[in-house]
Amino acid sequence: MYDWIILVCLAVLDGILNIIEPFHRFVGRDMMTDLRYPLKGNTIPFWAVPLIAIVLPWVVFGGIYFKKKNVYDLHHGILGILYSVLITAVITDAIKDGVGRPRPDFFWRCFPDGKPNFDNITTDVICHGEKSVIKEGHKSFPSGHSSWSFAGLGFLAWYLAGKLKAFDRKGHIAKLCLVFLPLLVASLVAVSRVDDYWHHWQDVFAGGIIGLTIASFCYLQFFPYPFDNDAIWPHAYFQQLADTHSNGNTNAFVTRPTGFESEDEGHVGIALRDSSPILDSIESGRRP
Repeated sequence: MYDWIILVCLAVLDGILNIIEPFHRFVGRDMMTDLRYPLKGNTIPFWAVPLIAIVLPWVVFGGIYFKKKNVYDLHHGILGILYSVLITAVITDAIKDGVGRPRPDFFWRCFPDGKPNFDNITTDVICHGEKSVIKEGHKSFPSGHSSWSFAGLGFLAWYLAGKLKAFDRKGHIAKLCLVFLPLLVASLVAVSRVDDYWHHWQDVFAGGIIGLTIASFCYLQFFPYPFDNDAIWPHAYFQQLADTHSNGNTNAFVTRPTGFESEDEGHVGIALRDSSPILDSIESGRRP
């Protein structure tokens, strides 16, 4: 319950960070050379980012739950990715407000009629555009699209690596291709921000690093390393099995969720696996 309360607090905090006015960095006449890119729309709109970074991974979590019926995996998958995205959002928006870097299209946000106006003494810009558009123009660094995408899809990449046993040393490169697919999608989202002239390349690079770093921490908070023998299920599932076994209630689990493994040495596929060291130790009567 406390985990979900913290999530709500993070969402409220991020909302506040989006309301407050960002730092208005000095923008002189000579600086406008790199800030005169055309004002364009978004190739990937803001509302589509949560669908890509959160809902899409949820579909994958739901599909695995439908097949394996492991509620611990579903719960911690959803919880983990929400933490990953919301922590990333708070960090990203806090830095945006603190840095106040102008976007590449800042000139047209500041002077929509194309007529620049500068202070005669400080040479700072005197904007006469729409306030909300100008406010958004001071939020270039880092990229929110990039950080959100890498936070959600980076978490999904870790999740797939564990479920597919991508690092089982059997050399199935197809598994790695599936793991890298979410990262490719996140990269394309990031590239679209530069193509739309909403961000400089440094913005999307920093956003990607932030998102992927937070995703890694959040995944490992709930799941083992992908190269671990028990990487297929979250820590809480094995802890529950151990607690149940220690209390003498081993019959409480009627079914035993199985893992993923390649079907044979020559073909790559997904098959049921039943060889978790922790599960084996419990069945043999030993504490893990």
